[in-house]
Amino acid sequence: MSPTKHSDNQATKPNIAFIGLGNMGAPMAENLLKAGYPLSVYDLSADALKRLQNAGATVADSPLSAATNAQVVISMLPAGKHVHSVYLGDSGSKGLLLSLPKGTLVIDSSTIAAADARVVADTANKMGIDFLDAPVSGGTGGAVAGSLTFIVGGEEQAFAKAKPILAVMGKNIFHAGEHGAGQVAKICNNMLLGILMAGTAEAINLGVKNGLDAKVLSEIMLQSSGRNWTLEVYNPYPQVMDNVPSSHGYKGGFMTDLMQKDLNLAMETAKAIGAETPMGSKATELYQQHSVEHGDKDFSSIMAHHDKSVWSS
Repeated sequence: MSPTKHSDNQATKPNIAFIGLGNMGAPMAENLLKAGYPLSVYDLSADALKRLQNAGATVADSPLSAATNAQVVISMLPAGKHVHSVYLGDSGSKGLLLSLPKGTLVIDSSTIAAADARVVADTANKMGIDFLDAPVSGGTGGAVAGSLTFIVGGEEQAFAKAKPILAVMGKNIFHAGEHGAGQVAKICNNMLLGILMAGTAEAINLGVKNGLDAKVLSEIMLQSSGRNWTLEVYNPYPQVMDNVPSSHGYKGGFMTDLMQKDLNLAMETAKAIGAETPMGSKATELYQQHSVEHGDKDFSSIMAHHDKSVWSS
């Protein structure tokens, strides 16, 4: 899907509040600034706020302050509890939705349970606020390059309003369906990714332990029926590919802890509707074991579950 082009006329661009400036949120916000959107930002990290201030954003001291005079609110938060706290409030604080005027567009790009997204969306709709769950795929590299994939759940008219803004931060923008659909599609994708990475690591280990060269074996599988995304662009074995985490001590990329989080969300969703996910369950088990010691390493480091020598490669 081609990105939507929008006018360079500053006056046509809405004021945006961006809440959550982590490894993904900060570069996403920077791309909005580069496109000329007026931006107010909030994060708990002083360093993150300074980074965005230097890029031209207005720094706020709370989500409410950031959203003052904003027509659009975008959030990129760690988990469902944080989304709930920001928008619906918790003990001692009121949620942001109570202060937003009718017609405000809210885009939450956090990866959370579909049920959590629907609760926030239902409350927003009752207040006349357009809410979209819009988790992303593409990692930190995609966030920096503005080439993320957005997987959006919500009403069609809200999606149409959001699309020109999302196109600044992403290359592929999909409307998955109603509220929560973006989260469901995202966790389906990441469950499959976790399965593929674990399986690819297992297959390469089998070959290497039988005397095959990991690079040669990977090329054979890449040109055969075992071909998949991990073999194409994200090989888990060290020195098979340049510029991937496995060739740099599994640093950077998509942390094992985040993959485990997404797999757990997939398992919760499957359990809620009675869907069988035996391969997803096994991948979840493997990543839970692996994350105990290597949660901060890229998820391709699941290779070490089979071959610990990769840490010294």
